[in-house]
Amino acid sequence: MRPAASAVGYFLLGLVRLLTGAQARWHGCPPKAEQRIYFANHQSHADLVLIWAALPQELRSITRPIAAKDYWTASPLKRWITTEVFNAVYVERERKGDEDPLAPLIAALESGDSLILFPEGTRGHEEDPQPFKSGLYNLAQRFPEVVLVPTWIHNVQRVMPKGEVVPVPVLCSVTFGEPIRLGADEPRADFLTRARAAVIALRDI
Repeated sequence: MRPAASAVGYFLLGLVRLLTGAQARWHGCPPKAEQRIYFANHQSHADLVLIWAALPQELRSITRPIAAKDYWTASPLKRWITTEVFNAVYVERERKGDEDPLAPLIAALESGDSLILFPEGTRGHEEDPQPFKSGLYNLAQRFPEVVLVPTWIHNVQRVMPKGEVVPVPVLCSVTFGEPIRLGADEPRADFLTRARAAVIALRDI
């Protein structure tokens, strides 16, 4: 990370922790520097920032959030922050031609990065996450050695509700649950239902 980006990163980290506390809860999953996919509920543009801030420094440095390209590159500032500070992996929310929307994620995993992924694909309006799309299943199938960590973000929708641009101070936390694995010959629908249930199960912990 360049000096300017590093300074902004520490500023954002301090700001997020001041506004939210960014408390991490490790439930059946200790913080460990291994290749992981943290998959979480998604209710705010602040989600990726909160998980990033909740991780200890040694994990932040090897973990890249997935960011919607159309939103996070809409201005030079957003692009700079997500590229230089978060080292985000940009994804297209709409398939274009024959392009594989998972290609950037596959490249990141092949290079040894960990990822922060939102399997719903878009932000939800309800407390429970929407049904998960197939991306998590496809990545789990292709990279069986990568540890899959269910993650629940508490209260972030109150910090920055959909449509708002000014954050409100609210105590938030991120719970990291016990990892799951794709079972041998487990059908896609069964795995995605189980993965979603693993995330929801963390809500009341």
